[in-house]
Amino acid sequence: MISTKDIKNIAKARLKDAEVLAASRRFEGAIYLCGYAVELGLKARVCKTLKWPGFPGSTKEFQGYQSFKTHNLDILLHLTGIEDKIKTKLLADWSVVAAWDPESRYNPLGNVSVSDVQQMISSTKSLLAKL
Repeated sequence: MISTKDIKNIAKARLKDAEVLAASRRFEGAIYLCGYAVELGLKARVCKTLKWPGFPGSTKEFQGYQSFKTHNLDILLHLTGIEDKIKTKLLADWSVVAAWDPESRYNPLGNVSVSDVQQMISSTKSLLAKL
């Protein structure tokens, strides 16, 4: 089991990694890591909502909890119990982040603009602050 505290720390670290990549003009990698930062933030919030000490980390721990073993941000947001709050107060930020897909790691390089990555980093920061 991965403790909630560790999940939050990893989420913050991935956001910092994304900022470093963005500063180095590695925009695709920055956006990719922002998505994972939000995923981890959502998983930490699921733990808080369900009063779990941590999130399942192994196949054995996921037995019976397969719906939690996802990278789908919309599903994870739904599981947090604060979906309405996020979609009401942070809809613009959620809309930016919700477009993320872990399969983006296969996208060709050069299709992400400076403004795209700045918006993703800003939206990621806003969401992590509220999760």
